[in-house]
Amino acid sequence: MKGVERREARMADEQDNPGGWLPPPLTYLLTLLLGLVLDRRLHFPFLPHRVARLLGWPLVGGGMALATWFIRTMRGAETTLDVNKPVSTLVQDGPFRYSRNPGYLSLAMIYCGIAALRNALWAILLLPLLLVVTQRELIEREERYLERTFGEEYLAYKRRVRRWV
Repeated sequence: MKGVERREARMADEQDNPGGWLPPPLTYLLTLLLGLVLDRRLHFPFLPHRVARLLGWPLVGGGMALATWFIRTMRGAETTLDVNKPVSTLVQDGPFRYSRNPGYLSLAMIYCGIAALRNALWAILLLPLLLVVTQRELIEREERYLERTFGEEYLAYKRRVRRWV
């Protein structure tokens, strides 16, 4: 009985947070690297060279701009970017007015841009799998955490703002 009580006390002492098994930028980076390695082994271009450049650079640039806006907004709100730490506030301004997940959106844009610039079909083919994992293992976990933490305030925000764009 004492072991159960100690475990429950330890769990109560731990701060609630959305948690995650791998930091989101690392998830995107590792998947992109796998796609680029596969592409290096067996290259199948999927875009004409000029189109790849016309799509790739704006995606990378736009993703970097969105990531910067996202980070500045989170820091301005004095809350954490770490999914394994509790947030101090529900951020609803900056890029969060348009997307509930601007950080993940920026990572996806950068990923697509790099894959387009490299004309790496394998990286593009891995993207849907990455987005499903992001949705199920990261975003849905974070949404449950935010509902527990902020209740009706988060539910109202969730009704106003789309998950991605």
